[in-house]
Amino acid sequence: MSASSETPIDETLSAGDEASKAVSKKAAKKEAAKLEKLRRRQEAAAEAAISSLNVEDDPLSANYGDVPLSDLQSKEAKDVANWTQVGSLTGELKDKYVILRGRIQTIRAVAKKMAFLVVREKGFTVQCVVSEQPELVSRQMVKYVVGLSRESIVDVEGVVSVPNVAIKGATQQVEIQVRKVYCISKAMPSLPINIEDAARSEAEIEKALQAGEQLVRVNQDTRLNYRVLDMRTPANQGIFRIQCQVGTIFRQFLLSEGFVEIHTPKLIGGSSEGGASVFRLDYKGQPACLAQSPQLHKQMSICGDFGRVFEIGPVFRAEDSFTHRHLCEFTGLDVEMEIKTHYYEVMDIVDRLFVSMFDSMNQNCKKELEAIDKQYPFEPLKYLRNTLRLTFEEGIQMLKDAGVEIDPLGDLNTEAERKLGRLVLEKYGTEFYILHRYPLSVRPFYTMPCHDNPTYSNSFDVFIRGEEIISGAQRVHVPEFLAERAQACGIDVKTIETYIDSFRYGAPPHGGFGVGLERVVMLFCGLNNIRKTSLFPRDPQRIAP
Repeated sequence: MSASSETPIDETLSAGDEASKAVSKKAAKKEAAKLEKLRRRQEAAAEAAISSLNVEDDPLSANYGDVPLSDLQSKEAKDVANWTQVGSLTGELKDKYVILRGRIQTIRAVAKKMAFLVVREKGFTVQCVVSEQPELVSRQMVKYVVGLSRESIVDVEGVVSVPNVAIKGATQQVEIQVRKVYCISKAMPSLPINIEDAARSEAEIEKALQAGEQLVRVNQDTRLNYRVLDMRTPANQGIFRIQCQVGTIFRQFLLSEGFVEIHTPKLIGGSSEGGASVFRLDYKGQPACLAQSPQLHKQMSICGDFGRVFEIGPVFRAEDSFTHRHLCEFTGLDVEMEIKTHYYEVMDIVDRLFVSMFDSMNQNCKKELEAIDKQYPFEPLKYLRNTLRLTFEEGIQMLKDAGVEIDPLGDLNTEAERKLGRLVLEKYGTEFYILHRYPLSVRPFYTMPCHDNPTYSNSFDVFIRGEEIISGAQRVHVPEFLAERAQACGIDVKTIETYIDSFRYGAPPHGGFGVGLERVVMLFCGLNNIRKTSLFPRDPQRIAP
């Protein structure tokens, strides 16, 4: 359509229509402000109605108050079996007396004799009712509860009741009729960020804007500056519990396959990967650096006859990468193993390990995944029972057939990875696949070349949702060839002499892989930034908190 033919359509929106929209939006905003003002006035009136009450004159004052420090210094050991977790509160406990501990998520005063507080523990919430009752709950107690600040930690004792209507503001569909409440730790009255704001989805914010209402949007830097508060949101609780599950499955699966867990040094004398992305430091007058991976030492462990090893530990990369998927420090999940005949044996482990991991998370982390999906909506990962394997050449051909110009012997950039991921999904119906036989020129110095074409290597990468998460290969185990490869990659052989020497004492053919824990969680949950899956991320601009 020509530019001239578009003009009349634009002009069909009359000035009256635009004015009408503006007025309705303004009216909605005005009405929302009026309701908020009324709510605050009612809360203030309820607080004022009980402000004159004196706690000292209350015969029930022992049922509430701040717990003194002396009572929190492990003064007396008591049976913790009497305590109930918020997540365990169900209708089956009706009329039972329970004791629980949690944070105050919200407090709402009702008239002068009642207050509601929502208590949160480990992502679960329950509504607690503090209502004046003779010989049980005094007005002074109601006043005390209303005066507590959100995010304070309290012990609550009371009777479980089941209301006739659904409770919208809490996860548990029961109420606690409060008999006693004690504050263990007070939060400051005004917090840098509110948990309610930090837990809000983009969809909620956009919906409110369309209705003329302005909601607070907590940006990423603010979240990370106050990470202790940010990690209390349901989504973050879910993210890091899933991260725990990934590490647990990784360890349990490999132990069941005869692997031994090892712990390698993070202070080393030379570069473990080559290149300039190394944190260099002075080690008692000697040059040293932080390990870019446990690569050299896990290979040395294979030479030490452990057969199959794995490690979960920190990895350091001094890259100036300001991307959504790079960190300067992350948690590496590393594997190394003897090979009997072919590097496919390593890919077989990758295949079964990750299918097992995905199955377990889908089955055992449903509540956590729902919490993440509520704030950061995503589609469940599509994967096959037997993981798809393509050669690098096959992947390149798929890209070329789709009209993508690409170097057949170069590494895939981010755009090419994503494009190939979409093509694989369309053709094979999976978002998890292995690409192997990479060009030797784009792999580390210790990678074994292919037997039939030294231009390629016995290596592989693994992808989730069009992004690389795993890099692996068969390693060079012949010392002379290893030294030759290191020199060709610009590595000072003297700095890795002990590594090369370990192969002079007899070394079996072997291979392995490494994967970033944070990246696995990010891509499985369809998140848009790796900083969401790093508890306290370290990138080129952040070293605190």
